[in-house]
Amino acid sequence: MTATAVGGTPRSVPGRAGRALAELGDRVVMCGIYDEVGSLIYDDLSRNDTHEVRELIGLVRRRPGPVLELAAGTGRLTMPLLAAGRDVTALELARPMLDLLLARLHEAPERLRERCTTIEGDMASFTLDRRFGAVVLGTTSISLLDEEGRAALYRTVRDHLAPDGAFLLSTTYPTAGSTQDEIRIDMAGASGRLYHLHEHWSPQTGTRTVTLHAADLSEGPVHVCTSTVAALPADLLENELAAAGFRVNTRLTLRTGGDRHESVLLEAEVEPR
Repeated sequence: MTATAVGGTPRSVPGRAGRALAELGDRVVMCGIYDEVGSLIYDDLSRNDTHEVRELIGLVRRRPGPVLELAAGTGRLTMPLLAAGRDVTALELARPMLDLLLARLHEAPERLRERCTTIEGDMASFTLDRRFGAVVLGTTSISLLDEEGRAALYRTVRDHLAPDGAFLLSTTYPTAGSTQDEIRIDMAGASGRLYHLHEHWSPQTGTRTVTLHAADLSEGPVHVCTSTVAALPADLLENELAAAGFRVNTRLTLRTGGDRHESVLLEAEVEPR
């Protein structure tokens, strides 16, 4: 999460999900995905999420030196990077997410815990007194930033990359020609609890609203966690990276389990001057 995020926490959920939740009336409690409530749901779901992990680790292995992970969240990528033998600096702005990552590290073997440094900070504006063999921004977190925020991110990443280092980032956007602007996915968290994840794409605004809530709506308050982010095509990011002095070396299309959107992982190096 970052201070320059697109949009905020919507007070109404778009599409069919919004109409269904409206019927619950005052039982609905709105929250953000990165706050105290949403971070717990996010962490529960992310423990089983292996999307992009294998591909990211494969690219990181080609780069010697420590790894800087931006928007680290609760450790979905942090823990695999540590397990791969890398020293990791994990930067996260949302305090509830960072606290969950710290708790997870506390439970981890010492050989992993001692190789991780955690920092509370904004991925678009930070200063660290070292350079890294790889800077990782996964989980399509680039979509949290507006155009100005992305430009600041690219400048900051350049300042923290080793001469032979790489910037790895992923993005998700609607498939060309897709007419499916809304979908619900039923998911189980590591706890065994069932959730509904709703995705609503808005071609008019170029955004994607993600809504999460427990599948069981039978009684009690229903916590509905939402986030609206930009849907950024890989071509757009490649052009922005080139303007910021990067060269994209690798473009991997990631498996998504459907044809409603594309997910792409980019590997970029700083262009020599």
